[in-house]
Amino acid sequence: MREWMTLGGAAMAAVATVALSGCATPVRDERLRPGVSTGAEVQQYYGMPTRVWPEADGGRTLEYATQPFGRTCYMVRLDAQDRLVGATDALTPANRNRVEPGMTPQQVTRLLGQERSRVFFNLSGEDVWDWNIEPEMNGYLLRFNVHFKDGVVLRTSQSVVYPDRRFLWD
Repeated sequence: MREWMTLGGAAMAAVATVALSGCATPVRDERLRPGVSTGAEVQQYYGMPTRVWPEADGGRTLEYATQPFGRTCYMVRLDAQDRLVGATDALTPANRNRVEPGMTPQQVTRLLGQERSRVFFNLSGEDVWDWNIEPEMNGYLLRFNVHFKDGVVLRTSQSVVYPDRRFLWD
């Protein structure tokens, strides 16, 4: 029970931090200035990244995934001198459209960031990863799914998650 309370406390602290930060994200944070801000400043404001991706030019990309409950994955690009180049949300429609048949799981993870969940379907032989994404309308959740078969992307799809009436307040 104590372990659960500790996890619950950590989750509440994370929710409070997000709520207090308002609209500040690595994409729209006025404190972050390309060419001036450093990786240390980014981490001071946003904490430790989910992952760090090395770049061919000696720079790196800091991944800030909000899955399994959020709907974003911020990729903060730093150059070889550890200066901010820019930040993007990896889960935008344009970026999701870059997922193509034949890509490897590593390529998809590098493109979209940490997934919400993975489920293997025995009958089809597909391993399906999903990400929460922004819905087109309020009132439901939307998931972007990547279907892998034999270690490569087979196809993508989207799933609507309707609210369960048992959890709605009257």
